Amino acid sequence: MLDCVWRFSARQNCYNNLCTANNKSESAAALNSSDGIQEEETMRQLTCRCTTPALMAALLLLTSLNPAVAAEAGAKDAGTVAVFSIDGGVTEKPGDEELAIFTGQSADSFLSLTTRMRKTIDDDDVKAVVILAGGSAPGLAQSEELHKLLVDIKQAGKPVYVHADAMMTRQLMIFSGASEITMSPTGYIFLHGLYGEQVHLRGLLDRLRIKPDFITMGAYKSAAETFMLESASPAAAEMTKWLFDGMYDSTVNALASGRGVKPEKVKAWIDDGIYSATEAAEAGIIDSVTYRQDLVEQIKKKHGEDISFDKRYGKKSQQEIDFSNPFAALQLWAQILSGPSKKKSDKDGIAVIYVEGSILPGTPAASPFGAAGGAYSTPIRKALDEAAEDDTIKAVVLRVDSPGGSVVASEIILDATRRVKAKKPIVISMGNTAASGGYYVSCASDTIFAESGTITGSIGVLSGKFVTTDMWKSVGINFTPLARGKKAGMLGSATAFTEGERARMTAWMENVYGQFKGHVTAIRGDRLKKPIDDLAAGRVWTGQQALEHGLVDKIGGIHDAINFIAEEAKLDDDYEVRVLPRPKNFAELLMGDLGGGSNKKSKTLSLEASVSQDSLWKSVLPLMQGLDPNRVAAVRQAIQQLDIVSREQISLSMPILIHE
Repeated sequence: MLDCVWRFSARQNCYNNLCTANNKSESAAALNSSDGIQEEETMRQLTCRCTTPALMAALLLLTSLNPAVAAEAGAKDAGTVAVFSIDGGVTEKPGDEELAIFTGQSADSFLSLTTRMRKTIDDDDVKAVVILAGGSAPGLAQSEELHKLLVDIKQAGKPVYVHADAMMTRQLMIFSGASEITMSPTGYIFLHGLYGEQVHLRGLLDRLRIKPDFITMGAYKSAAETFMLESASPAAAEMTKWLFDGMYDSTVNALASGRGVKPEKVKAWIDDGIYSATEAAEAGIIDSVTYRQDLVEQIKKKHGEDISFDKRYGKKSQQEIDFSNPFAALQLWAQILSGPSKKKSDKDGIAVIYVEGSILPGTPAASPFGAAGGAYSTPIRKALDEAAEDDTIKAVVLRVDSPGGSVVASEIILDATRRVKAKKPIVISMGNTAASGGYYVSCASDTIFAESGTITGSIGVLSGKFVTTDMWKSVGINFTPLARGKKAGMLGSATAFTEGERARMTAWMENVYGQFKGHVTAIRGDRLKKPIDDLAAGRVWTGQQALEHGLVDKIGGIHDAINFIAEEAKLDDDYEVRVLPRPKNFAELLMGDLGGGSNKKSKTLSLEASVSQDSLWKSVLPLMQGLDPNRVAAVRQAIQQLDIVSREQISLSMPILIHE
């Protein structure tokens, strides 16, 4: 029935592969390698043939659960090296480990990753920490928090070793907080500073004979420039300059502090350009050039030959499963479908609730492969209401990483945060971006945390539409209008706004803009360093600039926010941190989809849905994805902003800015 029989023990974290001749040599190499830190792909490449898709899925899960080679039972006394992999962007919201196997995405959220890393500080069994660096870095705010975390671990007496094959500027900023940075001999560093672009689609729209007609509140509310102009306006260029100056300073200062040099030295490194691993070591950018296997041996010499390497450090242990019985695969599959226990904890806790992605109204469609991206108002509101009513939840952290979006959805979320505030402490933790609608939903808390490089502000409003009549005429299609009422066609795409219609739209937008500013002044009060009109008007700020202007209160990450609110709520040290709503597992998503739980009648379109409806984007963007992913992502964001405006006629969105 099976060509391979697997026996897995989570307690021992080892694999005994009882395979046919085809796989014996591969498995032996995987288990007996001198590299104590096994690459995840090593175990994944050990193939088994199954008679059913269910068994194959179960075995895929099995081989993905524990890629680490950890300690033998008797080696625990020698201590542990906690191993973490940081490669690419890290999602804010946690996922499901079983679901990650099918989607190829990491189940680790930023909170769970940093919580596991922070655990090493007080764990006497952990003698050192190893970071395996991948090819890309998280966002700037997340990078700052990771940098400070590595410094904290190092200062606790736990050496932090980083090994990489390649690094960019922001990765080096993170890892400069480590004790030692090593690279493979053929590795390289693109230490090129900070680069960004704003996307403008006006030229394309002109070719298509589409006329954009937008109205904005605030001279610096430049989100509509994506559609209106072929390049940045003077106000947008001015704003981008101070924004990039702040982001660049945050990067340089963190790197300088980590490497123990002056900022001028870091700027000289950046201006010099690209470094090979050898050149980087000679310049003092990294510490040495060595292979990963050699680093493992060096660590063993420093901390003992019997020390173990744990790549699952801090993750929940897996149930011991014996696959010598082929029916155990089916048992595992059934275990996946059963889902986690929903038993409610009676311990005091802090709820962490996420506003991640564009803010959208309603509920996302259910899917066995995860919900459509975005911060949907209904589940966030329900989570906030649950936190307000649950007596075991003593405080709330609202984690915001959003460029904004729907006015309606933002107001719904803000109202829910007020209900929480009336009953218990709530604090805002800003991630990489918390601008426009992202700042709007943050206005209920007395305390806002942001990292220095967080992008925030953009207090302003925009509205508009595309006039498509000329486009249709160019392909020989005409429409005969029918209207009753003077303003019946005001929101349609046939004609631009008349002077009277523009005045009416402007009055509406001024009302929303005034409401936005009122929310800010009501909670920020005397803390604002300038009149609100000098801080609003669509101006975008870094977290450090926002702190200086009184728009945020403290520089810090999500753990700083959690610790702060725990003190505010006077919690003992044994409190729990709970994510609301609880992430659904694969079984729940699958059953919800098969049971008709998806909101098929919803008019709320996901980003992918918005793109797929237009043949131009559908044909062009996939081709460009591999060539220019950052620019494609910006165009996709522009399309989603347009979708929000077309449905609600008004939007709280920040200008689209891509940066490395």
